[in-house]
Amino acid sequence: MSSTMMKKHRYLANVVSLSLEAEKCVGCGTCTQVCPHEVFAMDGSKVRIADRDACMECGACALNCPVEALCVDAGVGCASAIIIGALLRKEPSCDCCCGDTGCD
Repeated sequence: MSSTMMKKHRYLANVVSLSLEAEKCVGCGTCTQVCPHEVFAMDGSKVRIADRDACMECGACALNCPVEALCVDAGVGCASAIIIGALLRKEPSCDCCCGDTGCD
């Protein structure tokens, strides 16, 4: 099945902690390459958040941004795993990094 035919992954609407300081962006495009859910898109020489609700808050974008233009707190994007874990009465597993991203 092609990626255009696959249904886009969604988390809870309007809850992601992802933020972009566009004035810091140097347009390197690294975030577009490391994001597993195509949250970002290039808009001229800068990046923009194209699909905020697709963010799973893995932190790959923030960890790889050379100018710290992106920030995301791990946790809220794991809500789906927490809900499923509770329903199945198992430990939640979202397979994302649980370390402190240092976003202030």
